[in-house]
Amino acid sequence: MGFWKTWFSTSESTAASRTGAFEEMSADVMGNSSPSSDRIVFSTEREIDLYELEELCDAVGWSRRPLRKVKKAIEHSFLVATMWQVRGNQRRLIGFARATSDHAFNATIWDVVVHPDFQGKGLGKALMKYVLKKLRSEEISNVTLFADPHVVDFYRTMGFMADPEGIKGMFWYPH
Repeated sequence: MGFWKTWFSTSESTAASRTGAFEEMSADVMGNSSPSSDRIVFSTEREIDLYELEELCDAVGWSRRPLRKVKKAIEHSFLVATMWQVRGNQRRLIGFARATSDHAFNATIWDVVVHPDFQGKGLGKALMKYVLKKLRSEEISNVTLFADPHVVDFYRTMGFMADPEGIKGMFWYPH
């Protein structure tokens, strides 16, 4: 997707040198037989190659968004979380999520995506746990999200529920 490309634009050599901002996750979540060859790492570093992000979104069939708007959305997000496959000195973006917030009580999670090659291995759940952990570390107590019908059950397993007091959300769209 073109929408993601302008958000993050760094050279591979610069990106590869930024391992300090990354948190490693155990390889057993990936179900690999050789954990020493592949690792999964998470990051809150915002400098991501937007073209790589666009490719990730393309892989799951998302419609493209203007890159300038994607970049702006990332810049104005409270939290940006990425998930990477690391093999030797090569990194591949395999997951992404972001959240907006009032910086005090509330946050909304947006744009959760995991590459199809890595779905069904517990990595989407790991990415969401990472995002929730980061939000909770900022003392955010009310976390919401919007989900397409085919992924509602996934979020339910993570503890999300429809508003138990009835639907309070409303939407306005330009005509």
